[in-house]
Order: sequence, then structure tokens, then C-alpha cells
Amino acid sequence: MSGSHVTLLQQVAPRTQTARKAAAEQAGLAAEVSPHWLCHAHASHSLDRGAPIHLVQQTLEHATTATIGRHLHARLTDSSAMYLGA
Repeated sequence: MSGSHVTLLQQVAPRTQTARKAAAEQAGLAAEVSPHWLCHAHASHSLDRGAPIHLVQQTLEHATTATIGRHLHARLTDSSAMYLGA
């Protein structure tokens, strides 16, 4: 890593942390929200709202859609019986 690149990273990191904390507080979340948590929340909510899994994969820069699977959660109101037809 070149010296100028390290300097750029050192300059950017505090600003992104400040923006992340401000966004979390505005949303009523704990101020110590990690970047990983934000990515997880983005993926979970996008998939819950019907976003195509490949689009979430590309947005989060995951190598495969298999890594997105950990963001899929069963909800208490979900049941495979909904798809069996009455």
C-alpha cells in the first residue's frame, strides 16, 4: 500500500464512521452500528421486499448468491403451506 493511499484511508475512515453514527441515531438505532450490520440489514430488508437475489449480490459485492443466503430468515408468520393452495 502506498503512503498516499494509507493517508486517504485515514482521512476517509473517520468521516464514514461519523456518517454511519449519524444515520443510526436518526433511524433510532444504537450509535455503534457496524458496517457489517448495515450490510446485513440492507440485504435482509431488500430481500423481504422482493429484490432479486442477484441484484442484492451485486449491490453488496458478494462473490456468489450463496453468501446472500445467510440474510434469508424465516418469519413467524411465514409458512410453506401458503404455497400449497387450498
